[in-house]
This record gives sequence, C-alpha cells and structure tokens, in this order.
Amino acid sequence: MKIVMVPSGFKECLDADEVGEAMERGVRRLHMDASITVIPMIDGGEGFARSIVNIKQGQLYHMEVTGPVGQPITSCFGVYTEHNKKTAVIEMAAAAGLKLVPRDRRNPLWTTTYGVGELIKGALDYGVDHILIGCGDSGTCDGGAGMAQALGAVFSDEAGKPVFVRGGGDLHKVQTIELAGLDPRLRDVQIDVACNWHNILCGMDGVAHVFAPQKGATEAEVEQLAGALHHYAYQIHSQLGVDITHAPGSGASGGLGAGLAAFTKAKLHPRYEIIMQYINIEEHILGADVVLTAEGCLDYQTPNGKIPSEVARIAKSKGIPVIAITGTIGENAEINYENGIDAYSSIIQTPTSLDQAIKKAALWIADSTEAALRHVRIGYQIAHRSFVEGKRP
Repeated sequence: MKIVMVPSGFKECLDADEVGEAMERGVRRLHMDASITVIPMIDGGEGFARSIVNIKQGQLYHMEVTGPVGQPITSCFGVYTEHNKKTAVIEMAAAAGLKLVPRDRRNPLWTTTYGVGELIKGALDYGVDHILIGCGDSGTCDGGAGMAQALGAVFSDEAGKPVFVRGGGDLHKVQTIELAGLDPRLRDVQIDVACNWHNILCGMDGVAHVFAPQKGATEAEVEQLAGALHHYAYQIHSQLGVDITHAPGSGASGGLGAGLAAFTKAKLHPRYEIIMQYINIEEHILGADVVLTAEGCLDYQTPNGKIPSEVARIAKSKGIPVIAITGTIGENAEINYENGIDAYSSIIQTPTSLDQAIKKAALWIADSTEAALRHVRIGYQIAHRSFVEGKRP
C-alpha cells in the first residue's frame, strides 16, 4: 500500500511533526512494508516559523517579548535569504498563542498581541526586506491593538488622554488613533499574512462570537468583546480610511489580521495560498491508496479552512479516500462527510481528564491510526475475495 499522512498539530499538545511520527508508528505495526509518506502540515499557527525556516534552510533568532498576559517570555522568529531578498518568518502563536496563556488566566478581554509587534521590530532590526506572518492558535482578541502599540501607535480616549490597550476589553475606550510614532521602517517592508480567510472581525460570524469562548470568554464577555471590536473597527475606518469590519481574514487570530492590515498595510492571504508555495501536497499524494489527516478537534468549523478539509479537497480531486484521526469529535462533525472526509474517529479510548489525554495523545494517535488501517485492510480483503470469486461489486 501507498499511504500518505498529512496531519496538523494537536493544539497545546503535539505539533504536526509529533503527530506525524505517532501516526507512522501506528501504520508500521500493521504494514511494515508499506510505502509511507508523512507531510506535517502547517496552517500559520504553532510551528509555522520553524517549518518554513527549515524548508528554506534559514535560521531562528530568539528574543524576549511581552507574552499574552503581560509577562516576559522567550519567543523567536526566523530569517532566510532567497534571490538576494531577506525574509523574516513570524508566527503570532510564538508571542500571543493560547498555549502561552495559563488556564486560570484565560480571558481574551485581557490578553495582548504586544509581543507580536515586538517580534516585528526584532525582524526589522535584522534589515529584512519582507515579513511573512502566520496567524493561528491565538490566545488573544485585541484586534491587533497590542501589536500596533509595540510598533509606535498611540490610542487616546474622549478626553485626549493616552489609553494603553491591555486587551480587547479596552478597545471601547479608543477615540483617537495617532500613527506619527509608528516605526518608519514599516514603509519599506512588504508584509504578507497567512490567515484563515473565513474569519471576519465583526458581526454574529465575527471573531468574538465564534472564537472568544474557546479562549475563556463567558457569554457576557463575548458580547462585550463584540461591541468593543465593532467600535474599534468604526474608529479605524473613520480615521484611517481602512474598512476592516467584515474584510476576509480580518478576524484572524482575534482580529490581528485587521490590525496588521490597518496599521502596517500588510496584505492578507488565504493561508494555503501561501503555504502551498512551500509544501506541495499534490505531488506527494499521487498514486496513494489512502490519505490520512489529523486534527485536535473535528467539528462544524473544520470545513472553514482547517487542515483536514484542505487535505480532503486535494485528495478528492485525485479520487483518493480520506480518513481523519481527531482528538475530539465536536458539534455537527458529520458535515465533514459532505466536504471530502470519508471517515473519522476520535483517539479517546476511555473517559479521561484533559491532562491524561494530553499525556497519552501520541500513544492513542498511533493506536487509532493502526485501527483505521485495519478497517482499510478488511476492505481490501473483501475486494480481493470478490475478485477471486468473480463477483461484481
């Protein structure tokens, strides 16, 4: 058999490389002689910078930045040179990711993207010509205001008094936006952002309603954030002339996409439009008997630009069946059957705590992958027997 595995990471648990290794172990238990290709997939979130820099044979640089809850953390960005052009690669998750927010402090009203702005400044210090930013796995919902402040933007309230935006909970105070102090080097650098094109900033489908609950917001806090982001978008549109209210990608990473577009003139891109320039899945899956993918949670949001749906889209164009291995099966996950995934299963084997599931994730992924391939083998045996006995399907 030719088996191709294209997993994403399991958020706050295993990165895509680790998931791929676990899946391969599961396959090898059953098919020692199988042709196996593992393509750890990135989506702009955790592991984005390291993966791109490894592909381009660049280098990672570490620096101290402000973490999402305001405490200093060690983060990094990558730099590579190609065609005499120096590119910095930044993943917002390395400075403002959900993994960096302690569980007892998860409240997107008070988490910041300030460290992302510090990473951008750090990259500018290396004299780069181009910055590529991956948006994903965020623990914030501040519309990129923290990032903008780190780069020199100043926000003021009704009385003209400067306001330091500590998180989305302060955005309603913003009445004046001043960009005179913005880092002038931004004018000479092209910034491209890989983001989920389906995420928008405002409205019932906006980032507050869709994602803030996953970051610790209560129903009341979701409404507070939604109102604050709408106010913030209005101020940006009226003062800067940039309408990011419902722009595609504006809601990426808690509205960081909107902030990057408004304050740095970054260009937002559907993330796979950029990522496929580095990882060519199509050439690897040609001739595969089955494609396996993986995701921490499979639910109704998966078809909206998540890795399993993108893998399924490509595999289906080649007529190849797709199986998804998932940490948990969420609400309305069956919609994925209509979007190219032929079968899916959870790795959870028994009632367990989150901590225990994280500890056993690699083992359970291997077990689930083996089980999935055992089912495939049954299908092969049935088909072979039918062929030998001269039966038609």
